[in-house]
Amino acid sequence: MKFFNSKGFPYHRGRRLRSFDYLRDLVSENTLTVNDFVMPYFVREDNDDPSIEGMKDIKRFSISELLKELDTISNYGIKAIALFPKVFKEKKSLKAEESYNNENLICRAIKSISKRFPEIIIICDVALDAYTLSGHDGIIDEDGKINNDYTIDILSKMAVNFADCGCKVIAPSDMMDGRVKIIRENLEKNGFFDTNILSYSSKFCSNFYAPFRDALGSKKNLGNSKKNSYQISFNNSREALKESIEDIHEGADMIMVKPAGYYLDIIKEIRGNCLVPIAAYQVSGEYCLIKSASEKNLINFKDCVLESLTCIKRSGADIIFSYFAKDAAEWLKQ
Repeated sequence: MKFFNSKGFPYHRGRRLRSFDYLRDLVSENTLTVNDFVMPYFVREDNDDPSIEGMKDIKRFSISELLKELDTISNYGIKAIALFPKVFKEKKSLKAEESYNNENLICRAIKSISKRFPEIIIICDVALDAYTLSGHDGIIDEDGKINNDYTIDILSKMAVNFADCGCKVIAPSDMMDGRVKIIRENLEKNGFFDTNILSYSSKFCSNFYAPFRDALGSKKNLGNSKKNSYQISFNNSREALKESIEDIHEGADMIMVKPAGYYLDIIKEIRGNCLVPIAAYQVSGEYCLIKSASEKNLINFKDCVLESLTCIKRSGADIIFSYFAKDAAEWLKQ
């Protein structure tokens, strides 16, 4: 039905369905649950700095600290986490060799978590920005440009390596052309038939990533350089849909829109045109805006966090990555 055929007042009183709490809950079109959440974590070496200057109340975890943290979020019902490494600068290189080292930080974290919490879904970011001297998601060639095809060979090695360590969801966030196809082919070739690919198919060249880059340790490496040769312009929407459809054809089981809150129209458009599960990432800048405003008593922290997450779900997202996931899960359990 495209229109509402009403006899008008008093036959129609819209407030009837809003008249008391239980009825409002009964007819709610969308309900936020803990099953919607993925909690992102930054992982560090034992002797690295845990503090993140730009993200209040978010820190980098050593592997042993993360295992203790997962005890807590498991009790809240969170079933999925996403891991991002803070790599020592001496392990960064032009060709990002550390990214596919079987004993790198994320590989060791996967093995430890899988042994202690086999039921937790570990989602591993596949991009090179944490590992390159440039801070870019791809390998820079002698002309100063991203070498797409060389990069996807590295990303494929990285993905197979993570799968070999026990990762069940590979999440390429690099936005290189063809990387889903090559990763899928190599996962199949190596016998990882059940490994899921969650493609960041609609990753926009956003200004809201800055705190994340500080947490990842790539901010200084990147400097004033831009990622607009591979991330989507925020002026475009059809391009995001095209990239999403292409990644599904190449073998993505799930797709991602990033950021979330400022791109609800993109989520809704993709939801109306794609059948696979859609994830949305409430990014570091969005986190900081809500956190900062609440600390200044401009907004109510809990109410605004839950509203923001519900709106992301209402737009069509099946999965929500958010630094508020732990808080929201605790509130929903109460």
